Amino acid sequence: MQIDVLGTLDVRENGVSIAPTAPKPRQVLALLALHADRVVPVAALVDELWSGRPPRSVRTTLQTYVLQLRELITLALHQPAAVPADAPADAPSSCAGRSAKDVLATVPGGYLLVSGGGGSDVREFERLAGLGYRAMDAGDHKDASRLLREALLLWTGPAFAGVPAGARLETEARRLEESRLCALDQRIEADLRLGRHRELLAELTVLTSRYATHENLHAQFMLALHRSGRRGEALDVYHRLRATLVRDLGLEPSPRLRRLQQSILVAAPETPPPAPRQAVPAVPVLPAARARVGVRPV
Repeated sequence: MQIDVLGTLDVRENGVSIAPTAPKPRQVLALLALHADRVVPVAALVDELWSGRPPRSVRTTLQTYVLQLRELITLALHQPAAVPADAPADAPSSCAGRSAKDVLATVPGGYLLVSGGGGSDVREFERLAGLGYRAMDAGDHKDASRLLREALLLWTGPAFAGVPAGARLETEARRLEESRLCALDQRIEADLRLGRHRELLAELTVLTSRYATHENLHAQFMLALHRSGRRGEALDVYHRLRATLVRDLGLEPSPRLRRLQQSILVAAPETPPPAPRQAVPAVPVLPAARARVGVRPV
């Protein structure tokens, strides 16, 4: 099974999509897919679907959604599987002998979507991001940039795009988005340490517009502009951020961002000097937090 939730929901069994088009069954599949190979309690599914206000027919309605998913799984299991060219002629199919109830199993207290050792974009993202963070800690900024870039390429859109999210999926989507922003922040930090400040300007222009109150992205933009010899524009970024924070949140920029502004204000642009001179004072960059009803099942 291949599970993709970092963008449009796509769950494939035997190479065939089992994602339904109806909203409620899509919610059920999304929550099961995110927690593949782990039990999802019935109460969690009910909370996701009805936000604490389940209908009187909650038991039979949830069972109906599960049965609809199993019908799609059954169709997928009966499709001829693509066999690798180098596979032995008598190699058994990975779906041989499996039923829909083996893939979407009923367990005490809930349901379990069995991935069968397949892939998950969330798990791969977390694996690559973790390797990238460790590379950053080790001072290997080139490897960190590469690994974090690979992790971020797994995102094709907002998590669970196309799924009408309830309370549970909304919380999970926010968690995943925060993890994505942390990985993005660290990838940009790695690129800055590699001297790629000019290459980052276009990307940071878009990001600071999209995340108008994100202080660390603005700090990185200021630093990239300053190192590109554009000190005035770097200071303009600070003033725009301050105006937005005061207007929208009633907050002043953090002390670290104010120190960054002062460092840029008193420093000469970081262009190659004709002769040795005193190094530009270190410009701090904000650190990013890392991500690491009683219904009887059918």
